[in-house]
Amino acid sequence: MFHTVTDWYSTYVASRVTGLPNRPHLVFLDGHCETQLEETWRALFSSLTYAKNFTGPVCFRHAILAPLGYETALFKGLSEQINCKGASAHELWQKPDDQKTARIAEFGEMIRASFGFPVDRHKTTKTPSARSILFVRREDYLAHPRHGGKVQTRLSNEREVFDSINNWASNYSECRLNVVNGLFAHMAMKEQVRAIQNADVIVGAHGAGLTHIVSAGQNVVILEIVSSEYRRPHFELIAMWRGLQYHPIHLAGSYADPRLVIEKLSGILRSIGC
Repeated sequence: MFHTVTDWYSTYVASRVTGLPNRPHLVFLDGHCETQLEETWRALFSSLTYAKNFTGPVCFRHAILAPLGYETALFKGLSEQINCKGASAHELWQKPDDQKTARIAEFGEMIRASFGFPVDRHKTTKTPSARSILFVRREDYLAHPRHGGKVQTRLSNEREVFDSINNWASNYSECRLNVVNGLFAHMAMKEQVRAIQNADVIVGAHGAGLTHIVSAGQNVVILEIVSSEYRRPHFELIAMWRGLQYHPIHLAGSYADPRLVIEKLSGILRSIGC
């Protein structure tokens, strides 16, 4: 998911910096097989074609060779310092600042709009009577053979943490809480985007599902649970480039004390008036 999003972003940025008036038509030059993410390529851009399906010579009036996702700031920022913070386009229009960017926020708006969701360009104040906590779940997966082919887990007691949050939220007295079980591996992309845009707080272990914060609301707060083996800056940086509040919980291993997670959540909720 993360690497595909860098490709979406690369294509989006290429179309913006070259001043295309509409979303571009895409031609895949490689021969990769279709995946469930193909629907998002088709939603984001005007059309999708595979070069391998051309039956003869093709001439393009205007062609743009978009850089690989690995060459974009979204990926290179992981190893190169990019001192830039996120802001909304409206904010930068009112007060220009060359140390801030709205590019990631605009990219997220494009994703939401592509699936028919409203784009709110201004910060809004929600009623504190109901808040949504999205717990982004991560299923264990078999690592690539070069990593020994072992099953990798980022949060060994994920189910325990989720159940504890759910039970705690049902008895929370300050405001009504709705805990969403974000099993993204079993959800259509539109439903994933819906869950992200409706969230007030997004909680999850370090993993590709958190890449969705590119299209989260402007007031959302991120709580990332980071195991000792996966202390990587991906989502802290995306949150910074989006201008979102970000809070990490660094683990000694892969086990998270549910009480610590709930304590952090309580503080976040108080900070947003709940």
